[in-house]
Amino acid sequence: MILSAAVVGKTQNNKPFKSFEKDSFETSLGKLTITFVGHASLMLEAGNTIIHVDPTMAQANYALFPKGDLILITHEHDDHLDKTAVELIKKPDTKIVVSKSCEGKFSQAIILKNGEEKIIGDFDIKTVPAYNIVNTRNGTPFHPKGNGNGYVITYGGKTIYIAGDTENIPEMAELKNIDIAFLPMNLPYTMTPQMVADGARSFMPKILYPYHTGETNVQLLLDLLKDTTMEVRVRKLK
Repeated sequence: MILSAAVVGKTQNNKPFKSFEKDSFETSLGKLTITFVGHASLMLEAGNTIIHVDPTMAQANYALFPKGDLILITHEHDDHLDKTAVELIKKPDTKIVVSKSCEGKFSQAIILKNGEEKIIGDFDIKTVPAYNIVNTRNGTPFHPKGNGNGYVITYGGKTIYIAGDTENIPEMAELKNIDIAFLPMNLPYTMTPQMVADGARSFMPKILYPYHTGETNVQLLLDLLKDTTMEVRVRKLK
């Protein structure tokens, strides 16, 4: 594939797709593999389905990635929503699911508000709120309630919570039977290690991945949760 100068210039990472870190999990429908692209960008592979979450060219050259059957966008900020990346990985039949704050960004996108649910193929997609309570700019939350989505994805009996940009909101305590959770950890936009620890303790996922971590000291989170049954896995998701 020949890349234009514009596409190449928007990414700092042209490493081959196969070189990104991945973890695989067994489900009742077969293997589920998660690729850790960077920051908030993830890719899920299950069966014949590819799901991209918050793909951005700042994290990878998506011209080198597999096309997506489903693309999930948590909210409108440019480190989560990148039209160039989406154009590179979408197909004519790709379904794009977005939050309320992304309305009008893509033609024929599926808009899911907080608390809504949609089944797409073998995947049950539920949305949960993602918002700030404490962290604000001049009194205005960086992420107002109702704008952004977290996604709870269930496939083959395995449940994954991808929180988006949020704090340790009360709605986390309502989550049940979460196998894998991605919680953001960087100030001033999301959470401190203590907030992530408190949020994770409220619903106790089996495996916790801190993501969107920036320069936060991840070891602080490991120390805070060392007395729990949670397995905290650290991957390259700054």
